[in-house]
Amino acid sequence: MLRDKWASSQEIMMCAQAADSPEHIGTKTIQKLQRRIIPYLFVLYVIAYLDRINISFAALTMNKALAITSQEFGLLAGIFFFGYLLFEVPSNLLLHKIGARIWIARILISWGVVSMLTGFAHSVLHIYILRFLLGVAESGFFPGIILYLTYWFRQREQAQAVALLMTALAASNILGAPLSGVILDHVHWFGISSWRWLFIVEAVPAVIFGALTYYLLPNRPTEAKFLTQEEIDWIVAELAREERRKLENYKISALQALAHVRVWHLAFTYFTSVIGSYSMNFWMPQIVKSLSSLYSNTVVGFLVMIPYVVGLVVMILVSRHSDRTRERRYHAAIPLIIGGIALWSLAVTRSPLLSIILLSGVVLGIYSSFGPFWSLPSQFLSGFSAASGIALINSIGNLGGFVGPYALGVVSRKTGSLHQGLLLVGVSLFISAILLMLLPREGQLSSA
Repeated sequence: MLRDKWASSQEIMMCAQAADSPEHIGTKTIQKLQRRIIPYLFVLYVIAYLDRINISFAALTMNKALAITSQEFGLLAGIFFFGYLLFEVPSNLLLHKIGARIWIARILISWGVVSMLTGFAHSVLHIYILRFLLGVAESGFFPGIILYLTYWFRQREQAQAVALLMTALAASNILGAPLSGVILDHVHWFGISSWRWLFIVEAVPAVIFGALTYYLLPNRPTEAKFLTQEEIDWIVAELAREERRKLENYKISALQALAHVRVWHLAFTYFTSVIGSYSMNFWMPQIVKSLSSLYSNTVVGFLVMIPYVVGLVVMILVSRHSDRTRERRYHAAIPLIIGGIALWSLAVTRSPLLSIILLSGVVLGIYSSFGPFWSLPSQFLSGFSAASGIALINSIGNLGGFVGPYALGVVSRKTGSLHQGLLLVGVSLFISAILLMLLPREGQLSSA
């Protein structure tokens, strides 16, 4: 009997020691961060992306109302990124200095106001100006969020963290496409055009969550009330250890990051993939609408949702495998090749069913590359160098958000069809995959 009691007490002690082990504390901390940080950032990114791309649905009725040509629409879609480019690096440096809570709240409120004002535009010139200002207002949001994740997650968890965040790209279309279609078909309150209500209604959450962010978003782990002191100590120590390793191996300042060859390599890689990404985001509703004259705006909204549901599932699976294997380049490159092949195939088909399947291939290919890709900069950047380097990669890369939609608009106007432009966009995805495969392995980054 005594022997049994002694054995039982030993088991209890062993379980208690296991519960207090660094491995157990680490696992519990990461799980808490994934449950508390990622979902809130996810909601913010859904709001951001919805306000950025809802012009693609507004175009179904707005273009006719304001006599906007396909080439002018391509410019409207892309001019956002010039404002984004000009202010993104200083915005990210300010976030790192001032703190995410204040700066992200400011970004949300300012872009919400600008997006709402778009609903009162009366000419294409007004929308040009407001789309540019929207880019200025939103500049720094995405690279700021990527930087913010490095304050909470080690490099080994970042691909999945980024991918979980970037499922918001798919979710914003899954939620926003049907919603936008319904608004266009049914919301004509007070005699005001439905496309105007689309901008006004979908801008309201940005202002509301901007105010909430000021009160709810902790700047750093030391401010996280949902973590125990033991968990805070663990994550702070782990991140400090990674920081020391980066400084020992790379020693890159904020200014040096702006001129670093690896940063520019990643920027051009992202530029070519973003050409494909935003070409789909801004033109997919019109591509789907062209498949049949019988499709209402509501039907188009639900059909556009399908590729993003597929993309959401696949991007999570790819990012998890990337984190598990610690491999980034091929996990980003192979999906892009799949997306490029799907785009080329889409250019030569007119079948509605096959077109939706191929659009799903394009979306899963592009979106699955994002998680592995955005874990690459933090392999050699940290602190202010990460703030400036990530912002530069995103700002240069997002110029593809101008080039892709505008090029498709020009091709559409000259040929009377979007399909020829899809071949050009497909080439950009192949180039992005090649650039990824030309990157050195992680162990070779310090010599780059």
